[in-house]
Amino acid sequence: MKRLLLLVTAVVLTLSLVGGCTGVKTYDDEGQPIDIGLDQEFIIALGSNPTTGYSWQASYDETMLELVGGEPTYEADETEEDVVGGGGVEYFRFLTLEPGETEITLVYKRPWEDPTPQDETKVFTVNIE
Repeated sequence: MKRLLLLVTAVVLTLSLVGGCTGVKTYDDEGQPIDIGLDQEFIIALGSNPTTGYSWQASYDETMLELVGGEPTYEADETEEDVVGGGGVEYFRFLTLEPGETEITLVYKRPWEDPTPQDETKVFTVNIE
């Protein structure tokens, strides 16, 4: 788990540098509010390991946000690409549609199972100006 956290941190730092060039900011800390303008994009990046059946399930107000491409993307950790059970990062790229405050709730679970109290949940606050 510590290795996955280090990986996510490295990927987010890399994306932040790249994102700064393209104008798309990347977030991985739910405690940091996302302050953004209308008709702009941002990315939420979270560690994930879909080989276990788990992935991040997003819920959000579709009148205020659009998930670009209709689904998240996944990138395997380069050091674990050929390792069975190796993890990576899931990326959710959103476009803002309406001004106001909204939340994105992400639950790390198997999509076919009912939610449980043990599921990891992250809630990001988005302020659209």
